[in-house]
Amino acid sequence: MTIHLTRSRPLLAEGDALAKAAGGRLGLGGLVDALTGPPAARARRGRGSRVPRLLGRAVDWAFTWDRADRCDRRWWPQGITSSADGDDPARSRGRDLVVTSWYSKKLDGVTHGARVSVVDLATLRYQHVLLVVPSLVDGELRLEPLRVHAGGLVWHGPWLHVAATGRGFMTCHWDDLVAATVLDPSTALATGPDGVSAWGHTHLLPVRFVHHGAGGDEVARLRFSFLSLDRTGATPHLVAGEYGRGAQTRRVARFPIDPASGLLTADPEGRAVALHLDDSGVTRMQGAVVAHDQWYATASVGPCLPGSMYAGTPGRLRGRHLAAPIGPEDLTYWPEQDRLWTVSEHPGRRWVCAMRRDWFD
Repeated sequence: MTIHLTRSRPLLAEGDALAKAAGGRLGLGGLVDALTGPPAARARRGRGSRVPRLLGRAVDWAFTWDRADRCDRRWWPQGITSSADGDDPARSRGRDLVVTSWYSKKLDGVTHGARVSVVDLATLRYQHVLLVVPSLVDGELRLEPLRVHAGGLVWHGPWLHVAATGRGFMTCHWDDLVAATVLDPSTALATGPDGVSAWGHTHLLPVRFVHHGAGGDEVARLRFSFLSLDRTGATPHLVAGEYGRGAQTRRVARFPIDPASGLLTADPEGRAVALHLDDSGVTRMQGAVVAHDQWYATASVGPCLPGSMYAGTPGRLRGRHLAAPIGPEDLTYWPEQDRLWTVSEHPGRRWVCAMRRDWFD
C-alpha cells in the first residue's frame, strides 16, 4: 500500500492581494514584536498553574488561557508546535514560542474555520491568528475561513503545516501573516473599503499550499488527524497519524522533508510518498511524536479524567494512565527542554502542558 500526497500550485497572487488589502505583510516577527513590546490593548494573557502535577502525573509545567478562551464554546484547541520545531531564531525574535491550533464549531449556523495562537512563554501573552484561504475572482480578492479540524501542527523553518484529516494538510508561510484593519468582533471575514475584518481577530495567515491526500482507494488514503516533526535522523520527517476507534485504522506515516525547500520531498511525478507506514497505533490516539528513538502518544479518556500517555516502539507502546491532562490532543517534543508538550480541549479545563520525557523511561 502506497500513501502519497500531491502539492497544489502556490497561492502567491492571492497572498499578494491579501497583503495589499491589509496594508502590507507583517510576518511572524511583527506579531512577536507586538507581544513582547509595550502592552497592547488587544493582547491576551494566560496564567501558569501553581500545582501542575495535579493536571496529570507527568505534567511539570502548564499554563491556561484567559477566562474568555478557557470557556469558549465556539473555539476548541487541537494542535501544538513550537519555536523549537521552527528552529529559526530570527523569525521568532529569539523568543520561546508555543503555537496551538483551534477549530470552530458551528454556532448559529456559522463556522469561523480554524485559527492558531502564538504564545510568548516568558510573558504568557498571546494573540489569535485566523487561517484563511484567499482566492481571486475576476481580479477581486475573496476570503474564506480554512474549514479544517486542525488536529495537528508542525512549524518547520518558514512553514506552518496544519492537519486537514481526509484532505491531507494545509501549508502556510509565516511571512504572509498580515494584520486585520477592522477589529470589531461583529464584522465577518471580508475585505472592503476599510480593509480586512475577521470576526475580531487581529491577524490573518493565508494558506500558501494544499497537500492533497491521494491513493487508489479509501483504505490507501491516510487520515491526517495529527502531525509532528521527527528530527532523530540526518533528514527530518513529517509524522502524520490517524485517530481511530473500533475498526478504524490507527496508522502512522513518515514523509521525508527536502532540506533545501523545507517542504516534503517529491518524486519525479510531484508526489510526496510516505517511506514508513505503521498500523500499530493505540485506540483514540490524539498525537504522536518520536524522540530519542522512542515513540510517544497521547490518548484521551473523556472530559472528566486525566488522559493517558504511551511510550515505546511501534507495536510495543506501554500506557501510563492519568499521566496527561484531561482531554490531551496533539503532541510535540522540545529537545532543549527534553519535554513533551500537549494541549487540552475541554471548556473550563484547557491547559497547555509540558511533561518530562524521562518520566516515561
